[in-house]
Parts: sequence; C-alpha cells; structure tokens
Amino acid sequence: MPLTLPDRLPAIELLKKENIFVMDTTRANTQDIRPLRIAILNLMPIKITTETDFIRILSNTPLQIEIEFMKIKSHTSKNTPIEHMMAFYRDFEQMRKEKYDGLIVTGAPLEQMDYEEVTYWNELKEVFEWAHHNVTSTIYICWAAQAALYHFYGVPKYSTNEKIFGIFRHRALQPQLPIFRGFDDEFFAPHSRHSEVRRADIEKVPALQIISESKEAGVHIVMARGGREFFITGHSEYAPYTLDGEYKRDLAKRMPIKMPVNYYDNDNPANPPVVRWRAHANLLFSNWLNYYVYQETPFNINDIKE
Repeated sequence: MPLTLPDRLPAIELLKKENIFVMDTTRANTQDIRPLRIAILNLMPIKITTETDFIRILSNTPLQIEIEFMKIKSHTSKNTPIEHMMAFYRDFEQMRKEKYDGLIVTGAPLEQMDYEEVTYWNELKEVFEWAHHNVTSTIYICWAAQAALYHFYGVPKYSTNEKIFGIFRHRALQPQLPIFRGFDDEFFAPHSRHSEVRRADIEKVPALQIISESKEAGVHIVMARGGREFFITGHSEYAPYTLDGEYKRDLAKRMPIKMPVNYYDNDNPANPPVVRWRAHANLLFSNWLNYYVYQETPFNINDIKE
C-alpha cells in the first residue's frame, strides 16, 4: 500500500524515480479505507531532504499512511522557502485538537545547547505533552530523543569529546520485542551527534527500558509505556550520502571533524559509502507501524487515550 502525501510535495517525484509507491491526496480520497494518520514534526534545517528520508523509510509497508507535516510557531526555518512551509506544513496550534495514530519528532542540530536555551523549547514541551495524550505511538529521534527523555523522565544529556559520527554496530537487548521482529543478531545504524544519554541515568528510571545499544555509540533505543514512546539516538532514516554531505560540509568550513566511521568503501572518502543499514532501517519503521501503531490504535481515531 502507498503513502498518502499532499499534492505537489517535492518528495513525490523524487521517490517515484526510486520506484517507491506514493499516492497524492486527490487519488487517495477516492479510496474507501481509513489510512493511518502519521504526523512528522520536522526540526531539521533542510526540510525537503528530511521529508524525503522519512517518506522513503515509511513507504515499505502494506499499510496506507496519511502523512502530515507539523511546524511550531516559535521556530522559523532559515533553509526552506516560506512557500514550501506554507503549502505543506501546519502549525501545531492547528493540529493540537486532533489525534494521530503515530508521531515522529526529528532531530535538530542543538546538542551543544542547554534545552532551556532553545528558542522553541516551551512550545516543544507542549507538543511532547500533547503527544502523550493524543498519539498512539511516538518516535523521538536523536536530539528530540534526548530532549523528550529529559522532559518526561529527567534524563540528562552529556557533551561528547568528539562527534559520534558514522555507521555503528548495534544489538537488540530484548530481541523478542515486536520492534525487532526479523532483525539479525547485530545490525548497523548511522549516528551523527555531539552528545549522549547514559545507561546509568536511564536505569534509575523504572519506566524506561534500554532495548538496543552499541559498544561504540552507546545507548541506541529506549522504550517507554509499552511502546507508546520510542527514543532513538541514531538516524536509521538517513539516505546513503547524508553523512558524506555533513562530512564534506564541515571540511569546507574547516571545522574539526573526523571521517565517518565504517562508512566509505575501504575508508576512503573518494569512494562511495557502503550502505549497510537500510534493510534494518526498513524493518524498524515497518515493525513500529505494524505492531505499535496499526495493531494498537483504535478504528475510531478519536478513541485514542493516554
């Protein structure tokens, strides 16, 4: 089944070239079926790239999904045309009276700031609280995962000596969970961050379960409320050349940056990256959609409760 996307969204044509089945709103409205309503709060600077990454990763499922992009009034994107934001995004204030089957909150390049210094922190906390009561299951990614762990459970973040940057090996600590159905004993995922949350702090909170980690990258996935919340410190949604773009951008700015770990063929930046995370990335999001959203959400979306 396809994803239902707003008419004329740029990602539609990009993904059609990758042979990914997407459907615009006009066509979807002719089908008599209730799609899953998934909201994405996109906090990343380059909105269109992030939109395409998530649409690509959510497309590999037999479920029909209706995606809506959320924005918050206290944050204005400097890297995306205002016309794009007006055409394809809705303010949180317009959406807060509605309920959604799933929510994804993306990362943001804010790891080195205190949460209270973030200009939109207060409004973001409102989104977190709204999701707690009005969404069947929420995925928080990278900085958003750290921010939500801090907001809900008081888990602190720590700056790292150097950027955690590359493709890292992980293992599932509770492989029997449906989120890991079909996973191998070890799997890879990209990371790109300057901060971390630590196992010792998370273990102090009975409501939290560390369900995946990496020897090199640390805590990877934390689960709460039986799967109503997932906190993911990596970026499984990343496209093959995303880390390459970050690396070469920082080199051009003469910023201190090491080559991404376990990424380029033969560890040579002149070679293309070796994509070793895509299969498990698709499984991760497909399992989330099937077992923690579709199987748990009520047919009447207004029946979603805390």
